[in-house]
Amino acid sequence: MNIKLLNVALGIALTATTLSASAQINYTQGAVTYSLNMQGQATEVKNYFTPDSSAATFTTGPASIKVLSDAKHDYFAVLVDVPVASMKKAGIATPAEVEDLMSKIPTLTFAPGTETKPISGFNCKKVVATDTKSGKTYDIWVTNDFTTSPTAFPFYYAKAGGFPIQFTSFQQGQEQEITITSITDEKAPAGTFSIGSGYEKGSLADLNPNR
Repeated sequence: MNIKLLNVALGIALTATTLSASAQINYTQGAVTYSLNMQGQATEVKNYFTPDSSAATFTTGPASIKVLSDAKHDYFAVLVDVPVASMKKAGIATPAEVEDLMSKIPTLTFAPGTETKPISGFNCKKVVATDTKSGKTYDIWVTNDFTTSPTAFPFYYAKAGGFPIQFTSFQQGQEQEITITSITDEKAPAGTFSIGSGYEKGSLADLNPNR
């Protein structure tokens, strides 16, 4: 698993928590689908969530990837399954790796704007997020059409005033543009939030021994 792909996977893991806003629908569990650019290719990610767990799943080339995390942000795991290579590996973040991941997330403040527009069928309003360390600003678009349980999306935008539909995510110091395309109350298949049998377990660093 190359370093860039691992960084993207870890960024996905760090996009999970709840948002508070008045809304018409409350999803206590379900699935959020979104698109992003991964290694130059448009990739669809499906993030299943419950009140205390999330599991983001996607495929890249011959590999199936699953990223597990919890509502406390103290557990992250990346599962890589490559059937053609008979490879199944699970990188589970050590406490030091968790601390490192969290240290790379910016602290943001938010200023609501007046612009509105529909995105993916949701009524969205513009919010300007500012990184308190660098001073860099980001235009994000949030909706109040619904609320979610913890672990849906994303914890560093928890005070943005709505659920982010189009926004910048932060992955190991890199930025990634994300657009939510749908949210449903679909129940996750059995075993989604666990590491199945047959996986060789190690740390996140073990997925990239030359990192």
